[in-house]
Amino acid sequence: MKKIFKLLIVALILSNNAFAGSDGEVELSKKAKPVQPVKDCFEPLNRATFALNQGLDKVIFKPVAKIYRVLPSPVRTGTSNAIDNLSTLATIPNNILQGDLKKAGVNTGRFVINTTFGIVGIFDVAQLMGFPEYEKEDYGQTLGALGIGPGCYLVLPVLGPSTVRDTIGSLANVVGGDPWYNVTVANDTQYFSDFDYWGTRVTAGIDFRAKNLDSFENLEQNSMDFYASVRSLYLQDRQKKIANSNNVTETMDDSDWEEIETK
Repeated sequence: MKKIFKLLIVALILSNNAFAGSDGEVELSKKAKPVQPVKDCFEPLNRATFALNQGLDKVIFKPVAKIYRVLPSPVRTGTSNAIDNLSTLATIPNNILQGDLKKAGVNTGRFVINTTFGIVGIFDVAQLMGFPEYEKEDYGQTLGALGIGPGCYLVLPVLGPSTVRDTIGSLANVVGGDPWYNVTVANDTQYFSDFDYWGTRVTAGIDFRAKNLDSFENLEQNSMDFYASVRSLYLQDRQKKIANSNNVTETMDDSDWEEIETK
């Protein structure tokens, strides 16, 4: 029964993993900009998996996200802040691995301040104190920053768009790379359980999906090939994150996109 529960929990992470490293809303633009070519080596299998994930999204993730959006704005904002605060635990080691000790120090300060004065991160007190805006980092981004190529494009069952490199990075994040995972799942503590870890991951996925309900619906309605559009968006988003660029995520084919104001 416990294993079945964990599988259901993982299933709800789809939206959050679709654009790993994204901070919230997905930004779309009609301006074309070339990106590093990534081969879709397993396209037939990827398209079949994509269709499966779309079915799960329509039956589970989208309805749950709609219910989540009914919650009062302060509740959703506080939840999002708390999730971002926890994700700092995975960002800090990646800051260090990328040699960015300044950001590691800043994010450590953010985590300490928000965890204490911000009540486990519900309130972003660090932002009010003048700390720079939080930017997520993960092991896939670190591998990319070290010059490791993305490999083939992959669509993972339930988890969504990825590449060979990002999949390896995701595994590294779970196998000892995430302090929050170590506290809740890897170690048996009296304060936290594995339910706390998976619960936060599920909430993060729901929060991300709720923020992007309109964006993804618009994208699907205006795409000649929704699969290709999502692939393009994911790969460009990853390239932007690895380069630490603030440019709007753009498509390779502007005929598939409509500009969406998300901020």
